Amino acid sequence: MSTETLRAGGRSIEISNADKVLFPDDGIAKYELARYYQQVAPAVIRYTRGRPLAMERYPDGIGGEAVFQKNVPGHFPDWVNRVEVPKKEGGVTEHAVCDDAATLVYLADQACVTPHAWLSRTDALERPDRLVLDLDPPERDLDLLRSAAREVRAALEELGLVPFLLATGSRGYHVVAPLRRQHTFDQTRDFARRLATALAERRPHDLTTEQRKDERGDRIFLDYLRNAYAQTAVVPYAVRAKPGATVATPLAWDELETTDPWHHTIESALDRLDRQGDRWSDFHNRARSLRKPEQRLQQLHPDT
Repeated sequence: MSTETLRAGGRSIEISNADKVLFPDDGIAKYELARYYQQVAPAVIRYTRGRPLAMERYPDGIGGEAVFQKNVPGHFPDWVNRVEVPKKEGGVTEHAVCDDAATLVYLADQACVTPHAWLSRTDALERPDRLVLDLDPPERDLDLLRSAAREVRAALEELGLVPFLLATGSRGYHVVAPLRRQHTFDQTRDFARRLATALAERRPHDLTTEQRKDERGDRIFLDYLRNAYAQTAVVPYAVRAKPGATVATPLAWDELETTDPWHHTIESALDRLDRQGDRWSDFHNRARSLRKPEQRLQQLHPDT
């Protein structure tokens, strides 16, 4: 197995077993994964800086066992930032915090294909700064999936929030609204639950909040559950452990009709960033308080 070196964030990162193939159907090796993250680091770091991270690792490639790792291993270098996060049941978990390009490339060397980040930052762990609704389809029914995304967008805008669209690189879309850090996770999750319930009641044959898969039928699951303490969401521009090395890609809303959730790959995501920049470039400037949206939701749907 070969060793290669990449420069990132002012550091030289050694990529061990650089030619180890992580995506066997596509021949994509660890070095190529690390090189991708080196190139997209300026965009990725905007969404990971100051956040506890969970690592979705595939030491034996995506055909092998997945390791969803929260604790930082003892062998991580000292320059990788860390945060101790209190557990609800007691004790702490020490998470990595990806604050720079060097950390992102180092995680790729650890076969972290997909980084997942908290919805809050280390200086206010109990106060999320984004709300996520995950649109999870039972099958690849793109017409229904896109219709659901438009419905969620319209509802959030009606309530006074600013929705952004993410093609997850997997089966569905995320609709994400940036928030001011004024509410707790419990309050934010309750708001998301009531909103999802109201949407499902409006279109009961198409949408559901039923957590049991065998109860969903052919409906889109409006998953609000990740709006909770210690839950994570896939990071924009993260690679997914799927054939083709698909990428979670921020979209403009006018791209919804032409861009499948799994449309972009390592190659096309890089080209897109070079040509068009980050479609969520104003994301952090569009944060809103939940106070008025809560009042409007109560007025429109008092029984949810």
